[in-house]
Amino acid sequence: MLVSMNPFKIGERVIYPNQGLGVIEDIQQEAFNGESFKILHLRILANNTLVLVPSSSAEEIGIRKLISERAVKEIFDYMKTGEVEVSMNWKGRYKEHVNLMKSGTILDMVAVLKSLYYLSLIKPLSFREKKMMEKAKELVVSEISEASSLPSTQIERKIIHTLSACFKDVKSALDI
Repeated sequence: MLVSMNPFKIGERVIYPNQGLGVIEDIQQEAFNGESFKILHLRILANNTLVLVPSSSAEEIGIRKLISERAVKEIFDYMKTGEVEVSMNWKGRYKEHVNLMKSGTILDMVAVLKSLYYLSLIKPLSFREKKMMEKAKELVVSEISEASSLPSTQIERKIIHTLSACFKDVKSALDI
């Protein structure tokens, strides 16, 4: 019998990579091929989808607890810095961004959002990149909103304001 420590509890809100905020609705012991597994019943809140995940695979998949309120400040501090790495090779950049989104860490999603926001100031984004920027923004906003107990509209405004201030010189250089 496989025994694993399950760090998740029923009712807990978690992050599922590239899907966003979810809640653990149930944890059940189920048998398969003579082995016993703990299965997480995870409801993705954005689309009301129920996902069944073996508890032993949760970490590998990237399911994680929400960030702390302290981490929210660190994220905004990161967004304030003008540092951004953007490859001008569309294919390589897109692949890198997809991999960052799959990681599920909030800093990787913020890096994608920041990179694409910056890029959108210097040239029009492709359809796929616009969709990815919107997805990254949606995932970051929902997690920060949940972690800080503030409305998502307020968080979204703060993110846009922070990124606009960070890249104000880039935008003004283009307007000349």
